[in-house]
Amino acid sequence: MIAIIDYKAGNLASVSNSMDRLMASYRITNRLADLDEADAIIFPGVGHAVPAMRELKHDGLDTWMKSTRKPLLGICLGMQLLYESTTEGPTETLGILPGRLEKFDSAHQKVPHMGWNTVEVQPGMKTHPLLRNIPSGTHFYHVHSYFAPVTGHTVATATYSHPFCAIAARDNFMGVQFHPEKSGKAGEQLLRNFLDLVYGGMRTTTA
Repeated sequence: MIAIIDYKAGNLASVSNSMDRLMASYRITNRLADLDEADAIIFPGVGHAVPAMRELKHDGLDTWMKSTRKPLLGICLGMQLLYESTTEGPTETLGILPGRLEKFDSAHQKVPHMGWNTVEVQPGMKTHPLLRNIPSGTHFYHVHSYFAPVTGHTVATATYSHPFCAIAARDNFMGVQFHPEKSGKAGEQLLRNFLDLVYGGMRTTTA
């Protein structure tokens, strides 16, 4: 079972619809007991970092996520909250990935960055399991005002005036800045790759 974290900031309907299309067993939850039972975690999100972190702390989800060894995929705000801090607020975030989120400069481009953008795979990262059957230069759908820096944990980048981290990974933690659940066949392939990573290609289905 995949646990989709509900912390009042998630794009839950579109993510759960994607899981339905992939016939994956999932549960939308903020209960620690459900997370303990899950095989892996999807951490979606839209909105503002400050109330999102407040809600995570209220439910004890922040501590649980920092210590889990289960595969975890952050989406959009969910990826951003994996970093150390953000200038949105500003606020400290989970600290799983090194780096600080910055806001795009509205003097140089429209903010938020919204629409389809190409994602370029970093050298040496083409074999990452999330990228199976997804070539460098594939388009994904983005909606965000803040961006993560390019670091040693960056799997792929996108460019909006300057490069930013589009896919990150560290140990069992993975994150995508774009919305795979809104990115057509390429996004569905990425979510399928995550499920195959979790289940070794042997996925459970909904009842």
